[in-house]
Amino acid sequence: MKYSYLSVILLFLLFAAACKKENPQPKIPEVYVNFFIDPNSTEYLDLNAPGGWVYVTGGYRGILIYRLTITEFLAYERTCPYDPEIPEARVEVEESEVTCACPVCGSKYILLDGSPFEGPSPYLLKQYRTTYDGSLLYIEN
Repeated sequence: MKYSYLSVILLFLLFAAACKKENPQPKIPEVYVNFFIDPNSTEYLDLNAPGGWVYVTGGYRGILIYRLTITEFLAYERTCPYDPEIPEARVEVEESEVTCACPVCGSKYILLDGSPFEGPSPYLLKQYRTTYDGSLLYIEN
């Protein structure tokens, strides 16, 4: 009886391990990110309203900050996750201001969550953690 329970458990673990899917991860180098900005200052005027965005220095090849709501911000690495080795592969916000695109590979991403919706990239944009206290916006990894 013990052997049948043991064999069932081992069989279950074997199937569970075989079903594990690998999520592809982009090869963007990890760099230290820990800074803050005042989104209410005149320097960041474009962040005053939801849907606003700015580029800032930092990260691997720059950071794109997007204001989702009055109290919520998103920060993405500008390096395209599909071709991170190519220096020109940096996403740029499109005219619609809700998507961005890589001029090198043509991949397009939704700024609301960083997901790709067109082009060859299967990867999400690399996202940095943001914290807004009503005055300062902290961006870190």
